Amino acid sequence: CDTTGIEPDFALVKFKKLAGGGYFKIINRAAPEALRALGYSEAQIAEIEAYAVGHASLGQSPGVNHTTLRAKGFDAATLAKVDGGLASAFDIRFVFNKWTLGADFVANVLKIPAEKLDEQNFDLLAHIGFTRQEIDAANVHVCGAMTLEGAPHLKLEHYNVFDCANPCGRTGKRYLNVESHIRMMAASQPFISGAISKTINMPNDASVEDCKDAYMLSWRLALKANALYRDGSKLSQPLNSQLIENDDEDETEAVEAIIAANTPARAAMVAERIVERIIERVERQRERERLPNRRKSYIQKATVGGHKVYLHTGEYEDGRLGEIFIDMHKEGAAFRSLMNNFAIAISLGLQYGVPLEEYVEAFTFTRFEPAGLVQGNDAIKNATSILDYVFRELAISYLGRNDLAHVVPEDLGHDALGGGEEQGRSTSERGQTHTSVVSKGLVRSKTDKLMLVRGGAGDAGHSAAPQTAHGYSTQGATALKGDFAGASEPEIFATVSFAAPESAAERRAEAKMKGYVGESCPECGNFTMVRNGTCLKCDTCGGTTGCS
Repeated sequence: CDTTGIEPDFALVKFKKLAGGGYFKIINRAAPEALRALGYSEAQIAEIEAYAVGHASLGQSPGVNHTTLRAKGFDAATLAKVDGGLASAFDIRFVFNKWTLGADFVANVLKIPAEKLDEQNFDLLAHIGFTRQEIDAANVHVCGAMTLEGAPHLKLEHYNVFDCANPCGRTGKRYLNVESHIRMMAASQPFISGAISKTINMPNDASVEDCKDAYMLSWRLALKANALYRDGSKLSQPLNSQLIENDDEDETEAVEAIIAANTPARAAMVAERIVERIIERVERQRERERLPNRRKSYIQKATVGGHKVYLHTGEYEDGRLGEIFIDMHKEGAAFRSLMNNFAIAISLGLQYGVPLEEYVEAFTFTRFEPAGLVQGNDAIKNATSILDYVFRELAISYLGRNDLAHVVPEDLGHDALGGGEEQGRSTSERGQTHTSVVSKGLVRSKTDKLMLVRGGAGDAGHSAAPQTAHGYSTQGATALKGDFAGASEPEIFATVSFAAPESAAERRAEAKMKGYVGESCPECGNFTMVRNGTCLKCDTCGGTTGCS
């Protein structure tokens, strides 16, 4: 099956990422031989192979082809450039860009603005009028389905002959399960003196339990080694079997299908989607989980800006937070009533299933009086408001969010040690590592959301005009656990703000665009390694993995 070791093929058609950039298309050459051995004719084999690997040309392609492209303004020379780049393409959309077509052609003939081309998710084919269905049909014809599932002439009883370590292509569903990998290794292990150099491929949705079961089965079968790899778990993996697309495209496809349908079918499809949404929303809603009459709790007394605050909690039997009470004795009746009702609202939300994390993200770093120094709390020494103090305390006690504490738990013990020479130095004297990393927008908090350290008065999430310290903008600055431990507030303001991307997929794409490969630096530990020839170089400290 075209592999170099004792393992099944990664996929029938895969793309290997090259060290110098780009991809190389690898096609399993044993598949035609297997089809001959199974009794298929040469004509049938040719059709099956064309279904899997594509025709590498738009000449006879459905939807997007030479005829429809000429109607959009493409000339013979430009079409030749397009066909020349299709042989090794993941997807035909990879070829339709300003580098293949030429900046002049894109700007003058297709009339596409330059700012559009720079957008991360820009689709040139969709922009010039092709639908999702037309692009997908052309993809299968040109680049192939990359799987033999659904191929013409191929019998269902022969599908298992071509099963691979991963689902093949975008439409493939079949793959060898983890147990089959392990049992194949176990059958060969008695005849091998050392361990087997083989990676057990796991699907992207593999869980921790799946990994545990794989290791347990390997131990029971007396394997000497077991290397697991979950598909897509690294920012940059050498082999890929399909193009990973955004979920938004599935939504677009559904909308286009509704538009294309006739009126009765369209009404049925819309009603079905509405019912699905309602069912999904109802399933998400939870019944109120009431607290037991006799419950465990704690009371934390502290002084915030000279005002005593008593925080009283109530817990479920498993230790989860279920209610809070906030009492202050120096404020007027109106303020105390508002705080009491606010605590009731938070308690009801917790009992109806609202995660405590959501409240912590919403109310920490809110700024209003009373505020200032905190006395009586071991971990929190300053608060921008009563709510900031309350939800810092809850996050530390119930979520383990020590990044919101000013004193880490390790410093509270009787055997705590100082930080040596570094402890007395300012942030700038400790080196520029923190500032440089934050200035590039690489450091994030645990929840990948900004923690507003300084930004003026106002509602949560809204800061005043940017202020500067050490030449950097401090609007929405980010402080992280350990990076600024012991530093004063002005020292923290030397960090630089950045805009948090909207989703994990966009953050991943942003990191890839910057050249990061997802490996940690052996010198400083930051995940800022970029390709440097055949080795890697760290953007933070300059260390390399071998190349100078």
